[in-house]
Amino acid sequence: MPSPVTLRVDKETRQRIARIARRKQMSASEVIRQAIETWIEEQEPTGSPYEMVSDLIGVVHGGNRKRSAGAGRQFAVLLKSRRGFR
Repeated sequence: MPSPVTLRVDKETRQRIARIARRKQMSASEVIRQAIETWIEEQEPTGSPYEMVSDLIGVVHGGNRKRSAGAGRQFAVLLKSRRGFR
């Protein structure tokens, strides 16, 4: 069962919460609960980094797989060529 919590907000924040609640046809308390839940999820991600992106792995197909081959060498050549311009 939910327990009450006292929260002090300024007048502008209270008005913004009320506008959102009216627009979504929810109570102000529910808007605040959802906001807190969303913030908590951002602070304490559930699962490992792999689990958070596992649904994205293997989604994109195509392109040249060897496109980045030699990129490190090309970047080093670029840096060396720029040293002469200083």
